[in-house]
Amino acid sequence: MKEVTLTTDGACLGNPGPGGWAVLLRSGRHYRELYGCAVHTTNNKMELTAVIEGLRALKQACKVTIVTDSEYVRQGITEWIHGWKKNGWMTRDKQPVKNKELWITLEDCLGGHEIHWQWVKGHADHPDNNRADKLASEAAKMQIST
Repeated sequence: MKEVTLTTDGACLGNPGPGGWAVLLRSGRHYRELYGCAVHTTNNKMELTAVIEGLRALKQACKVTIVTDSEYVRQGITEWIHGWKKNGWMTRDKQPVKNKELWITLEDCLGGHEIHWQWVKGHADHPDNNRADKLASEAAKMQIST
């Protein structure tokens, strides 16, 4: 099974505001950068979108290491989602889960892959995380400079 590392990040100018997402894909000698933006969004939506778009770019089932600085994404998909689904997509406080559609999409995108989640501290010494952060921030800024 092919091994791939996705390093993801999301950014938002204001929260909500113009947002951007980015993902770096690495597999052996292959390297690819993807990024995009949304006009009015949140940082959490952009973090989720980065992972979704990275997984959508994979053409076959892979062993995937997802590197993220978002505990919201990592814990949400590995821990919290089970309780949300059991409780009809409600939080412990009986509030609707934010970004439900994105959580459902992310869970669907994980199917077929062998997933390992790796959290890294944002804005630290992880070169790919720093690059993803820069791309996501630039994608968000492109919307206000045009």
